[in-house]
Amino acid sequence: MRFTLRVGFAVLFMSSPAAVAGGTKAPLQIIVSTEQQSLVVYDGDTIVATSKVSTGKAGHGTPTGIFSILEKRRKHQSNIYSNAPMPFMQRLTWSGIALHGSNHVPDYPASHGCVRLPSKFAANLFKMTVHGMHVLISDRQVTPAAVSSAVLFQPKQSRQHELPPLSDVPLRPSIGQLHNNAVEVAMTVKPPAPAASAEEQAAIRILITRRGMRETVRDLQVLLNMLGHEAGLADGLSGPATLAAIRAFQTAERLPADGKITPELIEAVFRKAQREMPPNGVLRVRRQFQPLFEAGVTIDKPEAALGTHFLQFQNFDAKTGEGKWFGVSLENELPKATRKRLGITADADPPASNSLQQSLSRIGIPDDVRKRIAGLLANGSSLSISDTDSGLETGEGTDFITITRTVTGG
Repeated sequence: MRFTLRVGFAVLFMSSPAAVAGGTKAPLQIIVSTEQQSLVVYDGDTIVATSKVSTGKAGHGTPTGIFSILEKRRKHQSNIYSNAPMPFMQRLTWSGIALHGSNHVPDYPASHGCVRLPSKFAANLFKMTVHGMHVLISDRQVTPAAVSSAVLFQPKQSRQHELPPLSDVPLRPSIGQLHNNAVEVAMTVKPPAPAASAEEQAAIRILITRRGMRETVRDLQVLLNMLGHEAGLADGLSGPATLAAIRAFQTAERLPADGKITPELIEAVFRKAQREMPPNGVLRVRRQFQPLFEAGVTIDKPEAALGTHFLQFQNFDAKTGEGKWFGVSLENELPKATRKRLGITADADPPASNSLQQSLSRIGIPDDVRKRIAGLLANGSSLSISDTDSGLETGEGTDFITITRTVTGG
């Protein structure tokens, strides 16, 4: 039997330099606990503000995971629930999840998926936040802690100028673009991503995950085209042209022409093209809601789950060229089908242990990639680590969104 300790959270703003009236540029982060029905604002590992909240009720559960603020509106109305007022709305997904003020914030889940805040707190929080500020939603209450690891990036590792961004990173549509039946909705036309005052100082978003089927298919398409088998656009989607190209390759190589993508087929295509097999992990970088580049990384002991972790960089000291990383681990129980697809046979260590440090120690990043990221690092930059890709919520006008539990109802 599972027992949940409930702690009362009153609306509280701590005396902190980060909580400056009228707004702040400090790289804060927000952590919401659905078990505690609480919200805590952190500056590193220091509490800046706390409040009670009301998350999604049964059938309209609030998704958990790693989000960021995509849009802010002082006045907003739901276009599904009878124009219900949603003041000081701060959008977390384009499919309809947001933080917003409400006059009804009981100490139990009562919303249609959004995170309701007491009206006064919502107004004050609105002043503190900025576009791109991270919001973590977890069942249990988690607390950021300082993390030190040789794997983590530091600006002093590179003083080189930024390389031109790569343009071969495919964007994925968000759930909001695919479905219209979202939960307690803040659905409007997407505004353009806000521009930073100086692009060089804009925080970057880094995601490290396992190499997925889409990356594999995209590589196959590139190599098949190079070998003279027309696979069509290298978009990572195995459509009719790609399947026909695979059969043509199999026929030319006197293999069973079944059109199936198997490890044996992948190896045969790479061998024929005289290319090395790609690493089993991928690192992606975004800035101001737009993709910059991606690169291969290695994941040691791939049969063991990495878990889901989030780290934020801040307190940069220009004299030393260093800053601090603060991290948390989130619970993320992978479905059996996902574990089988990824070849995972061993669970990650519990989040309460040193699972974050152990996951970091298993990641190998090429020196050139490390130097490039070090040159881009700025206060508020973040690193997400997850076994699964960022999913369909990551798309145009978002940071990397990592869902650890989806909405369980309509």
